[in-house]
Amino acid sequence: MDDMRIRLLFRPLLSLALLPLSLGALALHAPALHAQEAPSPDGPPPESNAPPVPVSDIDAPTLNVNVNLVNLYFSARDKDGFVTNLAKADCSIAEDKTPQTIKNFTQEKNLPLTIGILLDTSGSQQNVLPLEQQSGATFLRNVLTPKDEAFLISFDINVDLLADYTNRASEISRAMNKATINTGAGSGSVTGNGTPRGTLLFDAVYLAAHDKLASESGRKIIVLLTDGGENGSQETLKSATEAAQKANAIIYVILIADREMQLYGGAPVGDSDMNHLASETGGRVINVGNNGRKLEDAFQQIQDELRTQYLLSYTPTNKKADGTYRKIELTCGKSLKLDTRKGYYAIASADTQ
Repeated sequence: MDDMRIRLLFRPLLSLALLPLSLGALALHAPALHAQEAPSPDGPPPESNAPPVPVSDIDAPTLNVNVNLVNLYFSARDKDGFVTNLAKADCSIAEDKTPQTIKNFTQEKNLPLTIGILLDTSGSQQNVLPLEQQSGATFLRNVLTPKDEAFLISFDINVDLLADYTNRASEISRAMNKATINTGAGSGSVTGNGTPRGTLLFDAVYLAAHDKLASESGRKIIVLLTDGGENGSQETLKSATEAAQKANAIIYVILIADREMQLYGGAPVGDSDMNHLASETGGRVINVGNNGRKLEDAFQQIQDELRTQYLLSYTPTNKKADGTYRKIELTCGKSLKLDTRKGYYAIASADTQ
């Protein structure tokens, strides 16, 4: 697998991401430019030519960035469905087993949403791709509003950005309908033994989270349409999961599989890996087999969950932004099933987690 082949698709976005940093650097140097202006005739005498006092000795203001606010999106369910009437007093949270004080607690029905659709176009999806295209288009039409955005990535022996950020469901749908199955057979993209190079699922998740979603704010989700087969990625389950956690992106896995392909040598379904990706990021796995009605229901479940999500924020007692992983335990009553991420990385470069 050509690593450069994948990352070049996203390199322009990374270059653009550096632009605010450059502008910020210019802004920090602006006082030095103003210091070169000629003094006004009626103004105070010019400053002394004596050597300036070292910066470390000046009681100058510093730029304080809040690196400690942790944002936690979650949904709550009981035996009757999603619970929509929780209050701050109903919940408690601990970080690394240390109780924390909840700062903000809201239900986020209208917060902007960024959606990454990851479409498995490997050979094992040959007979279910039309179902994915139809149901995915309906989901986007029902979910996307003018303030939301979505993008589409396909993955097989390559990872391809089929549609970049847009709030038009029709644009994503058109790109999805153009997606085709790619096994690499007969195209030279095969290994030495003549078999396809693989299904780069972990690479696709990593690139979606790290290169696309990490710099976005608000609610972020990845909808992964796949049978769970993975083969050939340079990224691992661990690195793909970490990328999603650092981006604060929730992964929903819709397991859809052509049963006939599975029976006759298709890619194995990686149930445990998919459960790990989903549970560690606050999402879940919905297994639909090759049933079109179940696929529609899966998208409806995700849609309902997005409309009933809560946002909880707290400032951790451990204020070290040392990049370590912190485990989170959230409870809102013993009878409720909570879907939320299991922890976060205390990264100094981010203003929120």
